[in-house]
Amino acid sequence: MTVRLSRLFLAAAVSAGMVVPSIQAQPAPKDKKAPAKKIASTPVYADYPQKKGKVQPIKVAPLPRWLSFDMEVRDRGELQTAYNYTKGQRIYSLTRVRGGMTIRPTSFMSAYMQFHDTHALGQSIGLVASNMRDGFDLRQGYLELHHRYLQLIAGRQELKFGSERLIGISDWANNSRTFDAFRLSMGGRRNHLDLFTSSVVAVHPTSLDTHGAGLNFHGAYASLRSIVPNANVQPFVYIKAMRSVTSQQKIAGSELETTFGTEVEGVLPAHFSYQAMGNLQRGSFSNNAIHAGAGFAKVYYSAAKLPLQPRAGIEYDYATGNPHRNLNRVSTYDQLYPSNHNAFQLMDLFGFQNIKQRRFNLDLRPTTNLTLLFQASHQTLATKMDSLYNSAGSVLVKAPTAGFANTNLGNSLDLSAKYVYHESVVANLGVSHLFPGQLLKDNSKGLPETLVYVGLTYRFRMDHNPPAE
Repeated sequence: MTVRLSRLFLAAAVSAGMVVPSIQAQPAPKDKKAPAKKIASTPVYADYPQKKGKVQPIKVAPLPRWLSFDMEVRDRGELQTAYNYTKGQRIYSLTRVRGGMTIRPTSFMSAYMQFHDTHALGQSIGLVASNMRDGFDLRQGYLELHHRYLQLIAGRQELKFGSERLIGISDWANNSRTFDAFRLSMGGRRNHLDLFTSSVVAVHPTSLDTHGAGLNFHGAYASLRSIVPNANVQPFVYIKAMRSVTSQQKIAGSELETTFGTEVEGVLPAHFSYQAMGNLQRGSFSNNAIHAGAGFAKVYYSAAKLPLQPRAGIEYDYATGNPHRNLNRVSTYDQLYPSNHNAFQLMDLFGFQNIKQRRFNLDLRPTTNLTLLFQASHQTLATKMDSLYNSAGSVLVKAPTAGFANTNLGNSLDLSAKYVYHESVVANLGVSHLFPGQLLKDNSKGLPETLVYVGLTYRFRMDHNPPAE
């Protein structure tokens, strides 16, 4: 155990040695009159999926004004005990390199292309998950047009809305998600509307990434900051149309699923804040009817004037399962395309389907650039008649015909830290432990599991004259 942990920290140290010199060798131009910029001082640990740190601007005078380049380098060493619920430790390094190019031929048009190259070093090929590895491939490639309050983006791009619990890029994964899409945005910073039609991109580690058959995922998302005081109200409608599915009666057909709801976040008096989301799903799944729903609620109390600026919060999450009382109804919630990291533990073992969670959060901020997060949570199934699903939405433990004897999944303790060095280098450290519940113990997945990770991320952008942030 000690040797493996030493290797983990050594991998992080080597990465730091590669990243930090590159910052010193290519510093951004300094403005003697301007005060040094600080990392945004908003209270709170930066709940995932937000990124901390800034993209370091690098001035390259020979570059034409219409051309810029960007790059991201990330390495995260992970150690897991009981990997995939089996005996034996696993230690590996998830590496990710991205490079992009932006061309701005006119004042109203730009084009962007981005490659990525991801690997799981030290992990045997049979254990490499689909979100860990992708050989040199196109991650984004789109044309962008804009005029006043309108913007159109066409091509391979990121789609992420609100807290990303339904649509996000899953940036924690080595291969974060993109879509082949057309996206129209209207409005300004306070109120805007996004309309899109898309198809999620499937990763093929040894060949070019492609999307599914046709554009099959559509939606409308609004962000309204002038309706409720001190709040952002975000109504949405998403439509998923799949050509080929099989019903509970093994009848082939198509799927038409509509997800509609609202997410809201805001500030309350007396140092309280909140975030909540609720949605329903209706439609058809071959000859079956879809009848599902999900939601979450979070309430926080901040004490910014106390040492460490603590913020304490409680959270409740719920997603329906299928009780199988009506054989012509599908009630398992479809989590769509979420960013599921730290939605249910740092280990990301469970998905937002047939689940209930109660969680306590405590954020601390010892310094401007250092944030700490402690979490304790308890998870159970929403119904014993449906299966347990993993973070990708696949069946992890299939429910017996008579249902599970116990719905307790277990308890989790998570501790994570994030440190921003020189504004652009972000270090992550985390420890997570699952105390398995009776359901896992009864189904050959009852080994206690621990995850330890150490990661570094560095991003920069090269321009003729970098814009001021």
